[in-house]
Amino acid sequence: MAESMKAVRQFKFGGPEVLVYGEAPKPELKAGEILVRVHAVGLNPPDWYLREGFEALPPEWRPEGDFPITLGTDVSGVVDKIADDVEEFAIGDEVYSMVRFPEGMFGDSRAYAEFVSVPAIQAAKKPFGIDHAHAGAVPMSLLTAWQFLIAEGHDVPNPIQSFPHVPVPLEGKTVLVNGAAGGVGHFAMQIAKWKGARVIAVASGEHESFLRDLGADEFIDYTKTPPEDFVRDVDLVVDTIGGPTTSRFLRVIKAGGALFPIFGLGASGGEEAGQRDITISTTQVRSSGAQLAEIGRLLDNGTIRVAIDSSFPLADARKAHERAAKGHIRGKIILTVA
Repeated sequence: MAESMKAVRQFKFGGPEVLVYGEAPKPELKAGEILVRVHAVGLNPPDWYLREGFEALPPEWRPEGDFPITLGTDVSGVVDKIADDVEEFAIGDEVYSMVRFPEGMFGDSRAYAEFVSVPAIQAAKKPFGIDHAHAGAVPMSLLTAWQFLIAEGHDVPNPIQSFPHVPVPLEGKTVLVNGAAGGVGHFAMQIAKWKGARVIAVASGEHESFLRDLGADEFIDYTKTPPEDFVRDVDLVVDTIGGPTTSRFLRVIKAGGALFPIFGLGASGGEEAGQRDITISTTQVRSSGAQLAEIGRLLDNGTIRVAIDSSFPLADARKAHERAAKGHIRGKIILTVA
């Protein structure tokens, strides 16, 4: 009889109420995998998109599979078992990972659980300078910022546009980050500062001191001043909101600049961008243990800091999703596993 564990699963699509905490089968290892005893889980927008059934995606893009499913990609924990062919990790190692994204979204071996199986190539040693709670908050959001701004890190064809995404030089440039207080935003802002850019942070007024503490050179409260009416001659806009409204930022970008919408679906403005020599480019974040290892050094030495908005026990995943639905998140929401 298979061993069991506690996990949060869902048996149908819907709101936070469909998340059920209870017994689930403990994952069985396959070749190339490690079994991680989870200490912390980071929440990300794909969690609630999948919970709802990915209604915003075109039908042909929606993942298919059978219920029950377990949500979650981001974990930090301790290696409990290793497959026979895994050499880079040992039992007892502290690791963190973005697990099977985007290729394994619809499945039952995911992060909202006491144990998760992880392909070894998608894991890295947890940065020693931060605890599991902060490490669990990192993977998807920081890998997204990294793959947009530093190195894509994979050669998979871009599903959103016909050409590969290419990061742009940041040193000496002016970068505007829209949604700067959120998960991707607060990391993108810090990466841009680390690379020598002048950063304009856009968020609601309650986040000003937080973002200035992270290094923002200028702050714009979008509830009082629409940034597109105020700013000009920016080299790069990182729009963490993206979607159909992202084209409003074209007017703030100088010729030769770029607009990176994190959510690229529905982005418009291509004709205007072409006329003004502005590049609009997006990409799909993908799991990478190698990049997490590289990023770990910046987390260790404090170059990049992790902000936690709120923390909930695994059993209260429903409440964590209710918090996410309220918006205005500062950093990341996490689940802790006893």
